[in-house]
Amino acid sequence: MKVLVICDDFYHPSDVVRKGLQLLEGQEIQFDFIEDARNWFEQKMKDYDVVIFSKSNNISSSDTTPWMTPEVEEAFDRYVKQGGGLFVIHTGTTGYNNALKFRKLIGGVFNHHPEQCEVKIQAVKENPILDESSTFTIQDEHYFMDMEDSSEDIFMISTSKNGSQPAGWTRAEGKGRVCVITPGHNLEVWLKLEFQSILRKSLKWCSRIM
Repeated sequence: MKVLVICDDFYHPSDVVRKGLQLLEGQEIQFDFIEDARNWFEQKMKDYDVVIFSKSNNISSSDTTPWMTPEVEEAFDRYVKQGGGLFVIHTGTTGYNNALKFRKLIGGVFNHHPEQCEVKIQAVKENPILDESSTFTIQDEHYFMDMEDSSEDIFMISTSKNGSQPAGWTRAEGKGRVCVITPGHNLEVWLKLEFQSILRKSLKWCSRIM
């Protein structure tokens, strides 16, 4: 499986994503990275089975200029509808409130988060990504989301002292698939065994291996 990883923004440097994916490298998965959005172009995505999107609307961690133009939105929409897999993780939902086509494509965007706290992650139904009986706890930013519509298949929720929120959902769009998970600010979260399993299974689901 060839996976293009688009990451790196002011609050979420690429180092966390790179280290968080290292354990999956070589398990029949090849990762290539784009950190500066000026190096992105639509044609490049077509060479990959799945695009991991873990980047706020910043060109890079050192340049906070927004980069999601209507043309970029259209490109992601085409990629998925033509059969590509899009896996959006944590910060990939932030800064896109006004990118209407993109937020519709991914099914929801970040609204706010309280201070980091203990967050419980659990499955809400039988699904191919998170075992129905699985529950685990992390120290993380608890993302509160603005969901786009009712078509999302929510398979995972996050609960903290601040309430409960959708934390993982899937969507079918055209010939392609979209999976979104909201945890993942800290490297310790990415390296957690249960989170590694979610990453691996989400990639397989997006690429239609499962």
